[in-house]
Amino acid sequence: MLMNELKYSDVDIRALLKRHDIKPTSQRIDIARVLLQRQTHLSAEDIYKIVNPDKPGASPGRPRSPKQRVSKATVYNTLGLFAEKGLVREVIADPNKIFYDPNTAPHHHFYDVTTGALTDIDAGAVEVIGLPPLPEGTSLEGVDVVVRLRQT
Repeated sequence: MLMNELKYSDVDIRALLKRHDIKPTSQRIDIARVLLQRQTHLSAEDIYKIVNPDKPGASPGRPRSPKQRVSKATVYNTLGLFAEKGLVREVIADPNKIFYDPNTAPHHHFYDVTTGALTDIDAGAVEVIGLPPLPEGTSLEGVDVVVRLRQT
């Protein structure tokens, strides 16, 4: 088991989805399990490969029959729903790379453009000063900092 891997039962995941006002279908439970148990940053493609291990080029994992296959559209739609409902955070590391982060507490990220790795930065380690005045009728929801790195 990975050091940061947690165990969630289907009952736990079902209850968590319901608390976020998400209907717990079997495919949503599978996708949530991937994100929650690993507690790491994954792309939609990573998740698609993990939940469909029988597909060519997919990651090994729990075997699925062809009838139980999760489509790419379902993975993308489910991740969008999870982000909308606050179950995960969507982190746009660059225009072509979106990660889904099960850590919804305030924090920021390092993104290594060489390796594609995304790493958490504690929220207290970053200070943002000098924000411009907010447009009338708006309030600050949050600030997400992605520090892009290149290996030398």
